[in-house]
Amino acid sequence: MNTNPESFRNAAMAHGLSEAELEPDPLRQFQRWFEEAIAQDLPEPNAMSLATVDAAGQPSLRTVLLKLYDHQGFVFFTNYESRKSKEIETNPRVALLLPWVALARQVKIVGRAQRISAAESFKYFATRPRGSRIGAWASPQSQVITSRSLLEQKVAEMQRRFAEGEIPLPDHWGGYRVAPVEIEFWQGRDSRLHDRFRYRRAAGGDWVVERLAP
Repeated sequence: MNTNPESFRNAAMAHGLSEAELEPDPLRQFQRWFEEAIAQDLPEPNAMSLATVDAAGQPSLRTVLLKLYDHQGFVFFTNYESRKSKEIETNPRVALLLPWVALARQVKIVGRAQRISAAESFKYFATRPRGSRIGAWASPQSQVITSRSLLEQKVAEMQRRFAEGEIPLPDHWGGYRVAPVEIEFWQGRDSRLHDRFRYRRAAGGDWVVERLAP
């Protein structure tokens, strides 16, 4: 495969996206595009925007990393006491966006977020670098802190606490899986006449594919 993103982008924009070449399963279509994004050596191809809404209806947006995906949904990890987690617990309806701008592509996912099991979270947590595991214990994510030095002191405290042996999974840290009800694939084209296809869950659970106007 050509590993020049600009060349790939130009070819993709010229070719476009047709319904005939779409996978019937949106997760397989996502896998195809995701693997192509990785092959193009994009920085952080798994970076995605996560949109949540608080109890007052105020939306909030931040970037998280897609760590796992399968036919059940898309998984990211976070502190369960963070702002995003509190908003998800109040309203589990969320949206994700993977913006592969360098390839003139993006994928939008709409669905419901739910905590994964502690066993699933630990399986991933154990693969993280030691510093990241210490950080999960040390950082009171989204809370106001008066200085960075306080954070560094907490890191030092956790380093002493877990100087020997494995670092356990914090109770306040784990994953969310977003189970999709809509997945849209956007392929940029010339003259802003882009190709957009939305997979939507029908009442029976099957996926319906619809072309959207750009």
